[in-house]
Amino acid sequence: MNFFSESLTLKETTFTLLRDAIHEKLGMYFEADRRDILADKLSPLVIERGFDSFLDYYYLLKYDAEAEEEWLRVMEALSVQETYFFREMDQIRALATTIVPSLLSQQCALPITIWSAACATGEEPLTIAITLKEAGLLDERIRILASDASQAAIDKAKAGIYRERSLRNTSAEMRSRYFSQTPKGWQIDAAIHQRIEWHRINLMDARQVAPLARTHLLFCRNVFIYFSPDSIRKTVEMFFDNMRIPGYLFVAAAESLLKITTAFKLREIGGAFVYVKEP
Repeated sequence: MNFFSESLTLKETTFTLLRDAIHEKLGMYFEADRRDILADKLSPLVIERGFDSFLDYYYLLKYDAEAEEEWLRVMEALSVQETYFFREMDQIRALATTIVPSLLSQQCALPITIWSAACATGEEPLTIAITLKEAGLLDERIRILASDASQAAIDKAKAGIYRERSLRNTSAEMRSRYFSQTPKGWQIDAAIHQRIEWHRINLMDARQVAPLARTHLLFCRNVFIYFSPDSIRKTVEMFFDNMRIPGYLFVAAAESLLKITTAFKLREIGGAFVYVKEP
């Protein structure tokens, strides 16, 4: 064990500095009762740099010429990658049965783009692709984008190999149809996998968000639970400013936007609740 780790303590004043810097840069917000969690996640980075205090690490992130590269490592350390196939399916079913057919009937400009804005290791956008395939809609009229702040997560998504845990909600029929078992894990069908365009972006960076957000359909689920209200508001405003009309924003059931924005209207469509950018 590195001798630094035994005495490495995140003091309250330094915690506040780091918390606010992370909030500004990444949107994530750590309440005071999560100070130990933040310390645990960042300690390996502090030690690897050879520092004996979190304050030294804060100064690196804030003022050093290598700060941008180091922020990528912070993103990796703080990234939450808990996801699985066929999760929270009400919205994805509504997408395939009601919303995409409606957009196609309106003769919207093609292709219709779907963006999974926090895809982790790729299970959500691949589930969307499979569901559209099952509905007979996964053709040249549809484009699927997927992004995450973690490059490591995107690299795993690009590999397309998943452990049993990722398929815990996947039926035997869907496994046999869209996955093949390999020594390394379950490999997603190549025809499905190649339909996804993978990107690494920070949702707090307007320059990165804008090109991908010019879409009718945007999934940003199980992300805002880690953001402060101000970060959520900023991100949702970027989405709204760039999305097409009609635009459909999908967030998780626990991530109500009703106190955040009145720009999007909450609608029930096809048995699912969706935030809509209306004419």
